Amino acid sequence: VHFHRVVALLGTVTTKIGEMMMLGGMQDWPLLVWRLIDHAALNHPNREVVSLTVEGPKVRTNWREVRDRARKVAQALVGLGMKPGDRIATLAWNTYRHLECWYGISGMGGVAHTINPRLFEDQIVYIANHAEDRVLFFDLSFLKLVESVAPRLNTIEKFVLLTDRAHMPENSPLELLCYEDLVAAQDGKFDWVDVDEHAPSGLCYTSGTTGNPKGVLYSHRSNVLHAFAASLNDVFGLSAQTVVMPFSPMYHANAWSVPYAAALTGAKLVLAGPHTDAPTLHKLIVDEDVDFTLAVPTVWLSMLQHLEKTGEHLGKLKRDEWFAIRMKDDSAAEAIERAQEQIERHKAEFDKRF
Repeated sequence: VHFHRVVALLGTVTTKIGEMMMLGGMQDWPLLVWRLIDHAALNHPNREVVSLTVEGPKVRTNWREVRDRARKVAQALVGLGMKPGDRIATLAWNTYRHLECWYGISGMGGVAHTINPRLFEDQIVYIANHAEDRVLFFDLSFLKLVESVAPRLNTIEKFVLLTDRAHMPENSPLELLCYEDLVAAQDGKFDWVDVDEHAPSGLCYTSGTTGNPKGVLYSHRSNVLHAFAASLNDVFGLSAQTVVMPFSPMYHANAWSVPYAAALTGAKLVLAGPHTDAPTLHKLIVDEDVDFTLAVPTVWLSMLQHLEKTGEHLGKLKRDEWFAIRMKDDSAAEAIERAQEQIERHKAEFDKRF
């Protein structure tokens, strides 16, 4: 009798343990940002990433090359003594180099801290010191700004200028590292760092708030989930056939997740670099067959004026996103409405032709 009771008891315990341990094993890995760029490199290796640059030329790369160079950025950061959890700052436009930094920083376990260059110098100093940034990647456009604030940046150890050797300044009070030299010195044999999916991967600070700017910390998990959500048809509707051009800066809420979502879906990504003027943006839209853009209303107001002045068309552009705060100025709202109507007319003409 006792034997049977013991067997029954053991059977019950075993069943409970089995119930506790029954977990799914399919794709059992954490949601990490570097998986997005690996996915793009594997499944959409030759899909283009096109970028205007501060130096002038238009650069064509692709998702595989972006991934490979991002690995070298990660490897270089580790060589500079950076470790998981360290904040690595960027002061940069939407360019292919900034994109490589994004994925490279997250890929070595760091936190990509995008700083808004339009803030006052005192705010930039406060933000960098509050975040305790250790490295600053920055574009040539911001050399004078960085030289001005550098004496007050208490934690930044390395200043990396996002350019090649030919465009490095001859005289600077800062000890500058050349980005292209840094990348070229790496062999790319680097394994992405596995961190907890709840670990931070990005940091942005607010602007236009009372008091000092406030830091908003993004986790790997939140960025990956945001990319999935943004790609859905009822949101941005991105796919491998999309040619997307975010006018929203990468330092503004992660460019609304477009650089992540584009990698996830294999979309062609077009980046305008330092350019915000309507003629340059219009030419880029037409030349690169952009069919989806994202911008705040002020960008489209200037684009509307350009189109009305020149009578030009918008190429293959089919969709746009406004993401506007409710306008108090009726004339601005009316102008946006006119722009929307013009885009709708263009779409109708496009449908007739194609």
